Amino acid sequence: MTHTETEMTADLVRDLLREQHPDLADRSVRLGARGWDNQLWRLGDDLAVRLPWATRSADALLRKEYAWLPALAPGLPLPVPVPQRLGEPSERFPRPWTVTTWVPGTPADRVPATNAAAAADALAGFLTALHRPAPDGAPVGGRGRGGPLADCAEQFAEGLAAATGAGLIRDPGAVRAVWEDAVSAPARTGPALWLHGDLHPANILTEGGTFCGVIDFGDLCAGDPACDLAAPWMLLPDGAVDRFHAAYRPTADAATLRRARGWAVLRALGGILIGDAGVHGRPGGKPTWGPPGHAALRRLVATAG
Repeated sequence: MTHTETEMTADLVRDLLREQHPDLADRSVRLGARGWDNQLWRLGDDLAVRLPWATRSADALLRKEYAWLPALAPGLPLPVPVPQRLGEPSERFPRPWTVTTWVPGTPADRVPATNAAAAADALAGFLTALHRPAPDGAPVGGRGRGGPLADCAEQFAEGLAAATGAGLIRDPGAVRAVWEDAVSAPARTGPALWLHGDLHPANILTEGGTFCGVIDFGDLCAGDPACDLAAPWMLLPDGAVDRFHAAYRPTADAATLRRARGWAVLRALGGILIGDAGVHGRPGGKPTWGPPGHAALRRLVATAG
């Protein structure tokens, strides 16, 4: 973990632009958002400057987005922040940074989707388009994402113990049962597909009750689509998961759906701990992350077996 020693200001953004991308330096600059790894500064109406400010790993993630996302974005049915320029480390700011397109909308942790049918169809359409075979050399997921679910067993055990110890989980046995069923599902045998890798409510935008954009592709990787197919449990209103599965193509087999439930448990526990208990020393955690996690666990346990 690290916080940048450089104060993030509009003047800093303008200075960086003047040094490396002077044709953009006359645009208006204002703070857009402070995320888990990066700060986003609006650049005019249609662009943003993305500056890493917390985790050191953010540097490599920005470069990964810059390398891969421009080729993927045109085939996606929802807007995504497409990198336009790369800023290299300098004396003024010793870390890489990017200029991306700005995607309007409100994060779903703050304004959840309420139009169940439209949201399920939008999410299914996005993941259907994204989940294509990835080329050789595509990035491997960090923290086990896209790999065998069993590789995250320690993460699950620690998360469940922490949430239970904090009094945040009423029936840890039921949660464990969902996890154990998911881990016992047959492994994926098909090609590695492109994955977003981090589809939680703070990384998808809403407008008018449905989804209008997807952001933060720092965990973009190739692997098992079950990792992304956890998203409906966290993102959709009650009763909409089945509609998502009906709209997603190709239709996921039973083993994939079982593994997806395990990934959903992991994502839900993470949201509960960050939102309800907080994580000391970690920027970006928000109380709004807790409710989607609790809702996902409730749905997963209710539909177990």
